[in-house]
Amino acid sequence: MRTGRARSRADLVALTGASRNTVSARVDQLIAARLLEEGGRGWSTGGRPPTLLRFNSEAGCVLAVDLGVTSVDVAVTDLSARILATVGHPIDIGDGPEIVLAEVDRLAQLVLAQAGHAPADVCAVGVGVPGPVEFSTGRPSHPPIMPGWHDYPIPGAFGRYECPVYVDNDVNVMALGEMGIAGSVQDVLVVKVGTGIGCGVIVDGRVYRGAQGSAGDIGHIYVQPADGRTVLCRCGNENCLEAIAGGGALLRDAVDAGLPVASTRDVVELAAQGDGPALELVRDAGRTIGTVLAALVNFFNPHRIVMTGGVAQAGAPLLAGIREAVYRRSMPLAARALEITVSDAPELSGRIGAALMAIEGYLDEESVVETLAR
Repeated sequence: MRTGRARSRADLVALTGASRNTVSARVDQLIAARLLEEGGRGWSTGGRPPTLLRFNSEAGCVLAVDLGVTSVDVAVTDLSARILATVGHPIDIGDGPEIVLAEVDRLAQLVLAQAGHAPADVCAVGVGVPGPVEFSTGRPSHPPIMPGWHDYPIPGAFGRYECPVYVDNDVNVMALGEMGIAGSVQDVLVVKVGTGIGCGVIVDGRVYRGAQGSAGDIGHIYVQPADGRTVLCRCGNENCLEAIAGGGALLRDAVDAGLPVASTRDVVELAAQGDGPALELVRDAGRTIGTVLAALVNFFNPHRIVMTGGVAQAGAPLLAGIREAVYRRSMPLAARALEITVSDAPELSGRIGAALMAIEGYLDEESVVETLAR
């Protein structure tokens, strides 16, 4: 019902193979729980016109938290991930979980009030964080750019809402946002290039997290720079992709080249204005990233690669470098129909993805059975 594949009890019978009585009983339960509602009559195919059904996206709301290194965005959405109210605020992830999550809690109460909802209306909370997360517990695991956050029980910071809390790596969350509410059956890589570099892996339209939840951490794959230098990464290893081609690396190289920049955004803006040295730095970063992505293309054979994050906003010059390396180093069959694009809505994908993660958890089969039992 949520994806539009079914619009009536008859559609559900045809799609599920369940009996008409079973489907009717289940639908009645879902209507009683306010998750479905009836909405008019459909077209007749010879008998009585069917009663149309629709998912009731206003049966509750979710909190979506997109936590970054220097800022946080908090939104409240309905159960279709439509944003009802949102607010952003600068933070420093290095201040530690108590200070940062206290600010998140303040912002959450603010957006709930703006949307006209109370804490009791919140069905689930979704949180994306810029580091590895053990998805089953919602605890960060040795996150390189989140000092003081290792093993911190993030879900406990949202205890006032008395609902499930789902926490994941920010790139996995963005990948969900890119897929949208209707999902996809494609295999996709969503690559975030910002302060760090990470990859959300979508298999048959679903996020693949791996055995412990750390799949896609490509920012710490070893690469060899063209100039042969050795660069220490914040994780303690040398020549990680992030240390060579991430946002911090781009700023470092721009400063060393004498460009008038104070932030990664300044470098991206210079490149967008056509500044030659900035363009070459961004293109070189794209080539380095593309070398790693080419290996992933040969291994995984995705339909698409979607670039997102602050550095990805450089657009064409970054894509040019990535495409050059990927198409040169990938096997012809793996790259034959491959699309490499920049996200259409990079500023929203984190919040929408966090909302979808919470919604999918709240509306999975086991959770719905529990709701109906209550």
